[in-house]
Amino acid sequence: MSGDQSSTSSNGVKRVGVVGASGYGGVELLRLIAAHPGLDVAVAAAGTQAGASVAEHTPSLAAAYPNLVYAPTEPDVLDGLDLVFFALPHGESQQLIPAVLDKVGAVVDLAADFRLADPADYPRWYGEAHVAPELLSTFAYGLPELHRSSLPGATRIAAPGCYPTATLLALTPLVEAGLVAGPGLATSGPALIVDAASGVSGAGRGPKANLHFGAVDEDFVAYGLLDHRHTAEMVQGLGTDVLFTPHLAPMVRGILATCYARPAVEGLTTEDAMDVLRTRYAGEPFVTVVDAPPSTKATSGANTAHLSVRVDPRTGWIVALAAIDNLVKGAAGQAIQCANLSLGLPEGAGLPTVGVYP
Repeated sequence: MSGDQSSTSSNGVKRVGVVGASGYGGVELLRLIAAHPGLDVAVAAAGTQAGASVAEHTPSLAAAYPNLVYAPTEPDVLDGLDLVFFALPHGESQQLIPAVLDKVGAVVDLAADFRLADPADYPRWYGEAHVAPELLSTFAYGLPELHRSSLPGATRIAAPGCYPTATLLALTPLVEAGLVAGPGLATSGPALIVDAASGVSGAGRGPKANLHFGAVDEDFVAYGLLDHRHTAEMVQGLGTDVLFTPHLAPMVRGILATCYARPAVEGLTTEDAMDVLRTRYAGEPFVTVVDAPPSTKATSGANTAHLSVRVDPRTGWIVALAAIDNLVKGAAGQAIQCANLSLGLPEGAGLPTVGVYP
């Protein structure tokens, strides 16, 4: 919080850096770390804002960071930090992270640069080859509820995307239990269908014509038809094909994913499916299985996912739903959850479970 460049804190608090600190993801990291008892922001790097005051650029952070100044986005400013969060647009992390791996204790990347295991997926879904494909296998996938065993002590972590986080949390338990179509179970077409809506903050802080208030207000639109890049992450996580359609909703925060699957067993009921979710996430502090349809407002500002599921005997479909805050559980909060596991801190440190309402 102080921006102090001294050696590791004598009280055991870990010195961390945030690269891309002026964007929405970076700002959310700074907000959450301000309430974290075990982390201290030593460096907030933002190339376009280098030299500017964090408090003046983002007044909501003024009370926590009155004297912090944005540093240039250069490897040397990160030297010696215990952990660095990278909250950069896709393609930029892979350019910078290889140069800092030997300078810092651990890295957590919020972009998609190290999420996909197969290098061939990057040209297919992101339009260009990966510049450091040899590093992909060295990164742990940072969705703790599903991959916790790989995270304690991990020094290279790729935090999932916001859409995949909601989708994987909703569907993975059903796939694991053999209740829905998985590999080889779909007779034709995609095994799974996902429709999801996101608030506009998911598109980042940079100005874009289609994100102006006049364009977004009172509108609801699908985008990325058939080829949205997060599809690859869902396919990788679920082990089967997915038809994914994202939508832009006229709200600032939140993701609601509505996922459709065909049952793989006869006589499946809603209660059966709900029991699978309840059992899979029993004891998970950041997942709440709810009876009512999940609400994005209920998760706003919290690192909590709300899940539910229905089985419709009339049409023969399963409908699984998930609501998250795209900037918290879908980005910064999840990254901190991973950092806590990496550094040996309590997993929930600094992370709210209660949403902001109204």
